[in-house]
Amino acid sequence: MLNPIDTDAVIRDGGAVGKYPGEIHDGVAWWLGACFVVTQRARRIAVAHDGHPVSADMAHRFCRGAVNAQHYACNVRFIGHQTEEVLLKTLARSEGVPGVMLGSDGVHESPTVRIRLFNSHGALMDDTNGLVEIRRLIAEDRVPIPVNAQAKGTIEPWHDELTAGGQA
Repeated sequence: MLNPIDTDAVIRDGGAVGKYPGEIHDGVAWWLGACFVVTQRARRIAVAHDGHPVSADMAHRFCRGAVNAQHYACNVRFIGHQTEEVLLKTLARSEGVPGVMLGSDGVHESPTVRIRLFNSHGALMDDTNGLVEIRRLIAEDRVPIPVNAQAKGTIEPWHDELTAGGQA
């Protein structure tokens, strides 16, 4: 692992939480994206962010990790700048699609980044439904990569009436 993190301290509270830069770095979002797809066995996910520049950048990195997750060829539906409430309503209407909300507090020079992972039932992930496995994969440097070019997924915008007011 080129830039390790304290997985026990960072991978918690429904996803990942930490100061950027420092506790969380650019690679963490990519790692989470790949591991999230694999642990959820997801062929499709939804990704949103709160509009903060750090959150937006992390969201794009998360998407790139998600499309590079073993053999899943995951279709990442990028919702862009939305609230968590809109993300959860979108997931509820999408029948079994897991989702991710990225946010940053923006108050400090070193903002706290929160990457919240929701399973296919819309429940925030915890140590009983996949977060332990994600933590283990990252700690053991076993972040999944695609098995071949055909296994790579796609990223596309998500457009529906709930997300129509958002921004990328």
